[in-house]
Amino acid sequence: HLDQPSLAQLEILCKQLYETTDTSTRLQAEKALVEFTNSPDCLSKCQLLLERGSSSYSQLLAATCLSKLVSRTSNPLPLEQRIDIRNYVLNYLATRPKLAAFVTQALIQLYARITKLGWFDCQKEDYVFRNVIVDVTRFLQDSVEHCIIGVTILSQLTNEINQADTTHPLTKHRKIASSFRDSSLFDIFTLSCNLLKQASGKNLNLNDEGQHGLLMQLLKLAHNCLNFDFIGTSTDESSDDLCTVQIPTSWRSAFLDSSTLQLFFDLYHSIPPSLSPLVLSCLVQIASVRRSLFNNAERAKFLSHLVDGVKRILENPQSLSDPNNYHEFCRLLARLKSNYQLGELVKVENYPEVIRLIANFTVTSLQHWEFAPNSVHYLLSLWQRLAASVPYVKATEPHMLETFTPEVTKAYITSRLESVHIILRDGLEDPLDDAGLVQQQLDQLSTIGRCEYEKTCALLVQLFDQSAQSYQELLQSTNSSSMDIAVQEGRLTWLVYIIGAVIGGRVSFASTDEQDAMDGELVCRVLQLMNLTDSRLAQAGNEKLELAMLSFFEQFRKIYIGDQVQKSSKLYRRLSEVLGLNDETMVLSVFIGKIITNLKYWGQCEPITSKTLQLLNDLSVRKLVKLSAVQFMLNNHTSEHFSFLGVNNQSNLSDMRCRTTFYTALGRLLMVDLGEDEDQFEQFMLPLTAAFEAVAQMFSTNTFNEQEAQRTLVGLVRDLRGIAFAFNAKTSFMMLFDWIYPSYIPILQRAIELWYHVPACTTPVLKLMAELVHNRSQRLQFDVSSPNGILLFRETSKMITTYGNRILTLGEVPKDQVYALKLKGISICFSMLKAVLSGNYVNFGVFRLYGDDALDNALQTFIKLLLSIPHSDLLDYPKLSQSYYSLLEVLTQDHMNFIASLEPHVVLYILSSISEGLTALDTMVCTGCCSSLDHIVTYLFKQLSRSTKKRAAPMAQESDRFFHIMQQHPEMIQQMLSTVLNIIIFEDCRNQWSMSRPLLGLILLNEKYFADLRNSIVNSQPPEKQQAMHLCFENLMEGIERNLLTKNRDRFTQNLSVFRREVNDSMKNSTYGVNSNDMMS
Repeated sequence: HLDQPSLAQLEILCKQLYETTDTSTRLQAEKALVEFTNSPDCLSKCQLLLERGSSSYSQLLAATCLSKLVSRTSNPLPLEQRIDIRNYVLNYLATRPKLAAFVTQALIQLYARITKLGWFDCQKEDYVFRNVIVDVTRFLQDSVEHCIIGVTILSQLTNEINQADTTHPLTKHRKIASSFRDSSLFDIFTLSCNLLKQASGKNLNLNDEGQHGLLMQLLKLAHNCLNFDFIGTSTDESSDDLCTVQIPTSWRSAFLDSSTLQLFFDLYHSIPPSLSPLVLSCLVQIASVRRSLFNNAERAKFLSHLVDGVKRILENPQSLSDPNNYHEFCRLLARLKSNYQLGELVKVENYPEVIRLIANFTVTSLQHWEFAPNSVHYLLSLWQRLAASVPYVKATEPHMLETFTPEVTKAYITSRLESVHIILRDGLEDPLDDAGLVQQQLDQLSTIGRCEYEKTCALLVQLFDQSAQSYQELLQSTNSSSMDIAVQEGRLTWLVYIIGAVIGGRVSFASTDEQDAMDGELVCRVLQLMNLTDSRLAQAGNEKLELAMLSFFEQFRKIYIGDQVQKSSKLYRRLSEVLGLNDETMVLSVFIGKIITNLKYWGQCEPITSKTLQLLNDLSVRKLVKLSAVQFMLNNHTSEHFSFLGVNNQSNLSDMRCRTTFYTALGRLLMVDLGEDEDQFEQFMLPLTAAFEAVAQMFSTNTFNEQEAQRTLVGLVRDLRGIAFAFNAKTSFMMLFDWIYPSYIPILQRAIELWYHVPACTTPVLKLMAELVHNRSQRLQFDVSSPNGILLFRETSKMITTYGNRILTLGEVPKDQVYALKLKGISICFSMLKAVLSGNYVNFGVFRLYGDDALDNALQTFIKLLLSIPHSDLLDYPKLSQSYYSLLEVLTQDHMNFIASLEPHVVLYILSSISEGLTALDTMVCTGCCSSLDHIVTYLFKQLSRSTKKRAAPMAQESDRFFHIMQQHPEMIQQMLSTVLNIIIFEDCRNQWSMSRPLLGLILLNEKYFADLRNSIVNSQPPEKQQAMHLCFENLMEGIERNLLTKNRDRFTQNLSVFRREVNDSMKNSTYGVNSNDMMS
């Protein structure tokens, strides 16, 4: 090869790739190196680079190239070569302990990858890649650098096996992970503990970098072992708090022996603070070992060691000033209650002392609100769980929470109020800006504050009265500073949020009349404050305080308004004494009054408008209609009364979303008494009619103000979608349909033609159309003599075709904009097509019969759009995958002839999209794929059985072609058979019924392949289990006939669930206890 780069050239390219600051040089180097990776002699070149390369970068390149080579799924490297690479890497690391850190890292990664992917490879009856501990032992008996490498190898390997990668199927990953767990993981964990014991026994000289590094790697290794996904439950990394660690039963000895726990607590006290967060992370996992690993006596003993360790840390809290230590320690405290019951905790001998220490620690933490704010969540979750268990605890020992919980409540409330002044004074970040965090803390506080509720209420009343009084005085005085006003507003904001939260924490069965009367005290105060702030809105308002009010109303609505609340509640008595609100209707008119006030004054503020409209939507419709304020809204929904309906305001197009919510609420209110009154409907629609006429007028002239037209139209279609969504009864929806069709639909079509490249315009129009064709609760029923169903489909087809053909002219779209500009619109088109195809109001046979190409156009456009999307995008964007797969389900069910008539490359594209969707994490996608696959397989099976009959009619041309494609690519269907079977056997299959439906057809179409698959699964089992597995398969096909009739299918589905249970029992071999969730007591 003349064009192959020489070693020297490769080294230069590596330098350019990793060092240069000039982008174009770097891109060229990258391109050349990618070509090199794909070249046939890449393997030998990599070895040369490692042998003779003079720079670390070329060593790094060689290691990463080799990782790619061993990972590739097509044309994998032969076993001998992989064994050679593995041995070479180990020798290379052993002879060069002082490589650059990133090179060592890359080589260890390579070792881990080879080992993982070759876990089931055999040579002469021997699993060649499994003697990991032997591989590492020679490193552990050498210098400190070698020890670090050895420990890192184990640590990386554990990590690598624990992580599913995208290129290999999840089933293979789980199989390797379970085998590794059963054969090696415990030995690795024991090894790490023994080495840690040795290390802590020696006088550690931690100034010595080597010793420090070794200890760090050992702790990481122990943590990786404890963090292993033992039973394949956490495919999602983000859920930090899978609170139970599913340790296998065979590990019991390590946890029954208290020295393991002791080891980590001792390490915490003896090593420098920079390493102690790792120790605490290990302790968090150990504290979370599943309950069923122990019997009650063992658990009590384990818990008492754990609590002692925690007590020791609380008594010597010096290291906790480090934020990482503090954070992990808070996580550890939270696990005390997530994994143990209050009844068990109170029996620990030092419980009273420990709960006092924890309470003091919590109070101090809350008072220092600026230190480690993200850790507070764990402390509050501990107290929330403790407070929630108080009614259930049966133990006779005192839990003392009635003493300590109010201290925590008080510390939280007072510290939030004290923070206001400091935040304003120093211009710090306001925690109230992080709505998610505040909401989370308030949810926790709602439970904590309800413990000893009278103390909480007394505190809130006292603090609220102080602030409200100061606030009123400041407003009346002429020379008060804006800073003082802002401080009181900030304090009141917190108080209103907190009052809402504690009212929301009311539990109906545990609540007393006295508590409801206290709630009344709190509500009266907030409503009085609201009257004060509302009266000033014409001059000034405070957005954060308004959002707090809305949060309060939301909680108040949830607890005290609605059908299940006792009207005689003491809360209402208090409201009528103080504010003259005698019954629920009067309270509701306060709600509506507030809603109208907000929409009037805060129309430009999106957060307030959308939350206000949400509140309106959540209120019960029937009770509202009678209120005069509501009638006012139904008769005056124009921009002069509600500024957010205006077109000329300066906000951008996407801020109009709240209009849909507003009109959904109005539509629901209107429907209550609308009946068949067309005049009332016409009257209500007047503002919308005027808007449509205005747009029609603009479109009819050649020169019009594009921006104004866009604004008017977008506002209008958002309003209409709200109404269409609310009208879910036939009579009202037909009025809307006759109003919009045929007069106004052409305007929507014209808008799509003009503005197809402006998603802010097309998205609302397409969404409206998708809503209009959606047969929600059978509202689209046309009379026998009405052609409207077919006409509606024609318009749908026209819109999809118009949009589809134009959007494909956009050319290359940058990756970060491809969803917004293109895929989102396509996704809505897919949903629209699905809704109209499955709406049951069009007979699709008539189109071909009368030579109407509407159906063909829509389906052909669907195919063009589909082929413009790479497979990965179909699964990467959740909304797109849901709309595509649910459309595919309808097409394979009702339009299989169309699918069969497609070109081979399209058929293969669709099949591989199904194949990839089967393993998707989204259950909806997975279920859709199963039923599409079932329709296809059933179609094939029918065609096949027809062609074998004596007086067979010749196959239709398209099905013949389809059949031919399938015969040429048997691997497509076989691959899916193997995927489905693997998921059923090896994974926790969340939709077993759906999976079973296509499986029978797949088996009947591929009996020979199924037999091979069965044998290979049986042979992959340990010898003593093969007979049992063979029997499972026998029973699976017991009594199953060679047809796809419903009776036969149902029998197969029943057999399959028995099969799955038996296979799992045989494979588990009871290494796992059951994990019972008995956390309530």
